[in-house]
Amino acid sequence: VQLQASGGGLVQAGGSLRLSCAVSGRTEVMGWFRQAPGKEREFVGGISWTRDSTYYADSVKGRFTISRDNAKNTVCLQMNSLKSEDTAVYYCAARGQDKFGYSWRWSGAQYHYWGQGTQVTVSS
Repeated sequence: VQLQASGGGLVQAGGSLRLSCAVSGRTEVMGWFRQAPGKEREFVGGISWTRDSTYYADSVKGRFTISRDNAKNTVCLQMNSLKSEDTAVYYCAARGQDKFGYSWRWSGAQYHYWGQGTQVTVSS
């Protein structure tokens, strides 16, 4: 499985960006994570093919949306109402097989494959 993230950039607070993650190979779960300078990596949101569901960290709920384009084999992260605290390097990650429960999805250690990061900078 290979992941290729793209779409980062510089945007003003309140603006929007759309990140994409091109996926080659079979996966059942994908997640988006981010890491700001000097901070630990944190879960942003994820999508499960088997459960047909998306889920988000509280910090982005209502502002960020994850979707997939089956034709392009791509997972997108639409980010609206961006804040300066959203500034970070964003990573997409994938796991081959889904499993029961939700709490584990917040842990990067549960994902087997990672894309390269893409920088998102929100200016205030």
